[in-house]
Amino acid sequence: MAPMRWEAFLAQVQERGEYESPQEAERAARVVLALLGAHLVGEERAELAAELPETFALILLNPLRAAEPLDPARFVRATAAWIEGATEETAKWDVGAVLSVVADAAGEDLMQRVLLQLPPDFDLLFGHPRLV
Repeated sequence: MAPMRWEAFLAQVQERGEYESPQEAERAARVVLALLGAHLVGEERAELAAELPETFALILLNPLRAAEPLDPARFVRATAAWIEGATEETAKWDVGAVLSVVADAAGEDLMQRVLLQLPPDFDLLFGHPRLV
């Protein structure tokens, strides 16, 4: 399967995040993927990157180093800290918009494996409640 194209990825993030411009969508995507990349290792991170447009794949593969895994609430707060003028509420929106598109690009099987690397309840940020 070919990776999602840049325009398609941004268009979906923009639509889901209801951003006024592709630039806003891109800013959210860059921050969220940099934070997400810090939580993933190995094969899953490489496979997920392979499904994303190249620029975003590189961000995922060269992430901000996390001292420790952030639980979902702290992940949202960290996102808010990196996006100028963001609040926790808008950051929750940013995270959901970006990660739901990432989940669609990844597909069910890869998403299940990615979620195993993340703290509990992270599935909610992807808009994919964990299957029990």
